[in-house]
This record gives sequence, C-alpha cells and structure tokens, in this order.
Amino acid sequence: MHVLRRTVRVNVLPAGSAAGAKNTYAGYPTMTTLGAFYSFEVAVRGEPNADTGYLRDIKHIDRAVRETVVPTIATAFGSATAEPAELLASTLPVLDRAIGGGLQSVRWFLSPYYSLEVAMPAAPLPAAPQTEQRAHRVLIRERFDFAAAHRLHVPQHSDDANRATFGKCNNLKGHGHNYQFEPCVSVPIAGANTAASPFTPFTIATLEKLADEIILERFDHKHLNEDTIEFDNRRGGVNPSVENIAHVFFTLLEPHITKAGGTLINLTVWETDRTSATFPA
Repeated sequence: MHVLRRTVRVNVLPAGSAAGAKNTYAGYPTMTTLGAFYSFEVAVRGEPNADTGYLRDIKHIDRAVRETVVPTIATAFGSATAEPAELLASTLPVLDRAIGGGLQSVRWFLSPYYSLEVAMPAAPLPAAPQTEQRAHRVLIRERFDFAAAHRLHVPQHSDDANRATFGKCNNLKGHGHNYQFEPCVSVPIAGANTAASPFTPFTIATLEKLADEIILERFDHKHLNEDTIEFDNRRGGVNPSVENIAHVFFTLLEPHITKAGGTLINLTVWETDRTSATFPA
C-alpha cells in the first residue's frame, strides 16, 4: 500500500477573470488581478497500477481539485460567515469521486503558516451505501515565532564533557535562536455537530490566544536557562534542547487546549530551518 501526495496551488480570482496558466507551479489560473492564493496537499492511498506504476495521474488530481474544491471556496469567498473547515469537509466526498477513490486527506494551506487538514471518513456500511460520510473533525495548525537565548549544559558532567558534547552551544553566556513552534489541534467541525460530539467553537483565534498567553508571554525574548523555571537546572528544569522545548511546550499547552474544546495532537519546535523536534512523535 502506498500514499501519494500532490500539492496543488490555486488562485481564487473574481468572476470573469482570464483563465489559464503557463506556470501552474505558481498557481492556477494566472493571477492577472487581485485574488487569493491557496495550496492543497492531497493524499491518496492505494496500490499503483501494475503497468504504469501510477497510483493516480497527478494531472488528474490537479484537475479534480480545480473543478471540485476551488469552485466551492470561490462561491463562499468574501462571506463573513463561511467556515473554512466545513467548506473543506463538504468537498471531500466529491473530490474522492473525481479522482476515482482512495482519497485519504486534504490539507488546505490558507497561508504559509496556517492550515486545516481533514481526513476522508471511512466508507459507508453496505446496509446504507447511499449515505455520504462526512468528516467530523479538522486538524488546525498554525506556526508562531519567538526569540530566546539558551545554553546547553549538564551540571552533573564535567566542563570538558559538556564542551565535547555541546560544542559552541555550551558557551558560558549562551547563544540565541529565532525559534518557531506549531501546535496541531484536533477540533470538531461546526457542520458536523452531533449529540455524541457537540460542536465546540475552538477556532484559530482560540489557538492564537492560548499560544500567546501560555507560551509567548512566558518564553519570548528570555534566556531560557536563567529566566524560566522549566529550563533552569538550579530549580529542577531540563536542558533546553529543541527536543525538551517541544515536550515542555506541549505539556503547558495541552490542558488549556483541552479545556477550550480541542485536542492537542502534537507540537513541533524549529530551532533552525534545519532542525526541529515534534512531541509526541
């Protein structure tokens, strides 16, 4: 079994705008006027064709997204009451049929730093083959940044051992990073309200408020070892590695997100653009 992922970049333009594009890498159709740029990561699950080696023709996936997902979004574009997760969930059954089945999930990047992901629900039971299954939950991800200094040092080890292990990161005065972190939160979809799982209005605004109050106010522009209990080994804190930061941030955020009606699935911290850690894995 394979999973094929295809990123489809689209431009949502006013009605009557010229169609077509020579550079679909940058989005389709060409943004000849003001519009909105989105990208969709489509995951399809199945076995490749024995002759072609294709699970699905990626040109077919591109066309299906443009013909099913984009018109739904374009119709709702500009509406003050449009709910993005519900819009995305409503398009999945149609998109699944358009690509010939096997749709696993779609992740909609509304910006480079904010995305919604909805998984295709399980197939309906044979007793009710005409029942259209709708997704009940969405994964919200948003990325935040903060600046902080830290020093990697284990007091139980000798100075030589610390320098051998951590190198420049053991500098006595510490060093700085422009960190980024991204919580992944599972929440109910408004249109999928059921008695067993009532809708809770956890929104991107809720996530931003909690991230600001619980993480940013506490750690932004701080020396982690000296200014925070969580990473001060004199007060029982842990070494501020990117792995430990991801664990600490998850632990701090998780109860507040639960109380607000969401489920924190994991949290990723980037120390640089080349190094990140996710907890839990």
